[in-house]
Amino acid sequence: MQMKKNGLAKGFTLLELLIVIAILAVLSTIVVLVLNPAEYLKQARDAQRLTDLKAVSSALNLYLSSVTSPSLGTCAAVQCSTGGTTIPGGTSACTQNTGTDVNLTTSWVTVKLTDITSGSPIARYPIDPTSNATYHYAYHCSSTANTYELNAKMESDKYKNGGGSDMESKDGGNNVNVYETGNAPGLILIPAV
Repeated sequence: MQMKKNGLAKGFTLLELLIVIAILAVLSTIVVLVLNPAEYLKQARDAQRLTDLKAVSSALNLYLSSVTSPSLGTCAAVQCSTGGTTIPGGTSACTQNTGTDVNLTTSWVTVKLTDITSGSPIARYPIDPTSNATYHYAYHCSSTANTYELNAKMESDKYKNGGGSDMESKDGGNNVNVYETGNAPGLILIPAV
């Protein structure tokens, strides 16, 4: 910007404005490519999945340790939450239960947490943040051994098998492409797809 001799200021030239706009466009493109907002959204959903299943697992462990005659519910078949008709990461069928009430045996986790004398530690059973055919939760149990497993499929490059914070292959379960937790990871036999 230059000053005229009579004291009036002269504005930016069109060329200067175009150069500034081009620089801003290049910088914003670089920021979008480096930050990859879609991947961060996937990571946020995966973090929610991990939190949800940890809360359910803690509630089930409390149930098993505090109820005199615990019943893990329907153990004959794998139960899936909303969106699921096959076990996460597999092709085997599961029974879809859309319920989330911790007082009903018709929820996707078929345990009545309200039988805990101090009350249920969670208000409801959570639903996967995506809830579709690929991303949903699964529950399976063994009534004779009082063991259970909870499953979810990770979607971000960070948390899935081979990622920087791989949660699927390092969980102690029997499928390296599914996150398995509970007091018996590996209870559900999931053929890899």
